[in-house]
Amino acid sequence: MTRAILAGPDRDGLGAALEVQGIDVVRVEGLLTASVLDDAGVDDADLFVLTDLDEATAISVAKDRNPDIRVVVYSHDSLPGFARGQTDIAMDPDLFGVDLVAEELA
Repeated sequence: MTRAILAGPDRDGLGAALEVQGIDVVRVEGLLTASVLDDAGVDDADLFVLTDLDEATAISVAKDRNPDIRVVVYSHDSLPGFARGQTDIAMDPDLFGVDLVAEELA
């Protein structure tokens, strides 16, 4: 089973859409420290889905802990330059609905 960490607020319902696709979702919000990501199971996760780009430094932490994790940014905000090289895909919710995104990630 695919495991995902959904980090940040889920205003659009992406977590539920991922679960419909059979993805096991762990949700985390707030300050995304290494210990928070470790507790969420980042070592074994397949996907790190970030919706709060104020926490973009968590991308580096997730990749450091699990180099094979796929990083997905789902946000209206612009991805900071320092995080672009470690992000596999970035999508704007205005352009890509949650059902389409979940289907593609499954």
